[in-house]
Amino acid sequence: MKIGVIGAGAAGYFAAIHAAQLGAEVSILEKTTKSLAKVKISGGGRCNVTHAAFEISSLSKNYPRGEKFLKKVFRHFSVKDTIHWFESRGVALKTETDGRIFPVSDDSQSIINALQAAAIAVGVKVIYSFSVKKIFKRNSQFEVCSDQTKKIFDRLVICTGGNPKLEGFDFLSGFKHSIEQPIPSLFTFNTPEEPIRKLMGISLSDAFVRLEGTKMAYRGPLLITHWGLSGPAVLKLSAFGANWLFDQQYKAKAHIRWFNDLGEEKLNMELLSFQKNHPKKKITTNPLFGIPGRLWEHLCEKSELEQDIIWQNLPKKQFNKLVQNLFCYIVKVDGKTTFKEEFVTAGGVVLDEINPETMESKLIEGLFFAGEVLNLDGITGGFNFQAAWSTGYVAGVSAGQPEK
Repeated sequence: MKIGVIGAGAAGYFAAIHAAQLGAEVSILEKTTKSLAKVKISGGGRCNVTHAAFEISSLSKNYPRGEKFLKKVFRHFSVKDTIHWFESRGVALKTETDGRIFPVSDDSQSIINALQAAAIAVGVKVIYSFSVKKIFKRNSQFEVCSDQTKKIFDRLVICTGGNPKLEGFDFLSGFKHSIEQPIPSLFTFNTPEEPIRKLMGISLSDAFVRLEGTKMAYRGPLLITHWGLSGPAVLKLSAFGANWLFDQQYKAKAHIRWFNDLGEEKLNMELLSFQKNHPKKKITTNPLFGIPGRLWEHLCEKSELEQDIIWQNLPKKQFNKLVQNLFCYIVKVDGKTTFKEEFVTAGGVVLDEINPETMESKLIEGLFFAGEVLNLDGITGGFNFQAAWSTGYVAGVSAGQPEK
């Protein structure tokens, strides 16, 4: 049996390896001249393989699109299975304090080598510079056409990844699959009119960011950049808010709490206590709550505090403004910048048309899908790779089953 896999990324390699292990003759068709390009650059070149979320219920909550679908997929191939697969092939893994899992080598090439070695061992053939233009199903076989040539397969696995444009799915037009409009996910917030950009380089370890007018909020590290706001808290919020932000044309207001462990009432009490115990301390040059000095000065300025004012002389109005800016600092968002390294697109083949137990199309027998070509995506932290390994495994094993 001949199986074609379109796309030499993480999902494509995993599908090809597991189909070939069952005895199928497998070819990967790749439009570029390189395999596993995204694996190479991910995680700053370290490759964030997966995340230490071992319970399926908690793992699946990290997918803004595809949570229910992936719950079923993860039952077949879990985070533990991913760890075992790589470690059994000589790739030692480590878990960092935030739960992200990387190779001990801190080099994505370790992951690439393991995948390529596994593919070679089971006879997977990779055909480069094969750009798929059209696919036809003739009788029980698939005809995959580029501009120059065509290949015939008994079964087909589509692993082409996300595409920022609807036209990127045109090659599937013969199959009548529904495509959810592709839109960006995982991006930073541009704040062109905000003075906070002058504080670029400042980071907070545990901030809280909420989008005004919604219940969408996320906590985590926050980074101020020369274009606005970045870091995991913003990237995760951009993923869960991708559709809403797209509809708003990336114009919104973000509310920031600079540290996450105090509610507004407790913050108020802490400041009153400090004011009582240190009445003669200068406010602007003595930061509190672990806030970096430059940011503290900015918050004092925003609260209209005089440069040399001491705590005992702070008027009630300015005190309240300081509480407000510490607890709910409002930033006007206008535009986005795609986080290139972890580029992820929301949108793709509609999940209702795919069987999560097999990754086979409900419309076309013998056609399978895996990875970000589907309308599923995770937040940053190794979740998109886990989805690639899991869907790739299920698609490969299902496609590789002998014909009845």
